[in-house]
Amino acid sequence: MKHILSLCILAAFSLSACAQKNPVSEKKTQTPAQLSKYQVAYFGSGCFWCVEAIYESVKGVAEVESGYSGGHVVNPTYEEVCTGTTGHAETVKIYYDSSVVSYDDLLKVFFESHDPTTMNRQGPDMGTQYRSAIFYQNDYERDHAKAYIKQLLDEKTFPSITTEVTRFTAFYKAEAYHQDFECKNPNNGYVKAVSQPRLEQFKVKVPELLKPEEKKP
Repeated sequence: MKHILSLCILAAFSLSACAQKNPVSEKKTQTPAQLSKYQVAYFGSGCFWCVEAIYESVKGVAEVESGYSGGHVVNPTYEEVCTGTTGHAETVKIYYDSSVVSYDDLLKVFFESHDPTTMNRQGPDMGTQYRSAIFYQNDYERDHAKAYIKQLLDEKTFPSITTEVTRFTAFYKAEAYHQDFECKNPNNGYVKAVSQPRLEQFKVKVPELLKPEEKKP
């Protein structure tokens, strides 16, 4: 199932520049050379429009890209992923400064910003492409992800957790119009109804992990 408001009717919504939303939304895309100095991590927790905006608000995060991971089709399109037949999850690739924000911090952001108890669903979005997934690149990430989940279950933070912890194989960057979608389209119906409330709820939960400019005065 595609997002409630399909991109096929995107033109029906008014588009606004990041600066028209608020000054905080302005950002310059870094070059591959600049991004190469950062570590990367991969998470899927529902609509990547929402997840990208959440991680962009976190201190130490330099850049976030929306894309697809965990499937069996090479270079899938958004339309193909939306059918639920490619095996991919909508995923974000996070470039972060580990001296400012740790992988454990990113795990905290992950679990504080979505519902990991719903199988193949996040809010109004249903389908395997919206599943909760941590794509680990090494033993460190795998062990920390599993330990974090165990801690949450031991503490009964959640009655159950459906999050998939699986080895990372490939990330296919989504089409250009998906990148920074929430920032560029603040008046989009889905963004106003789902993405923005989800971001604001996250900010209330973990203000200590936010960039200074993202904190409420």
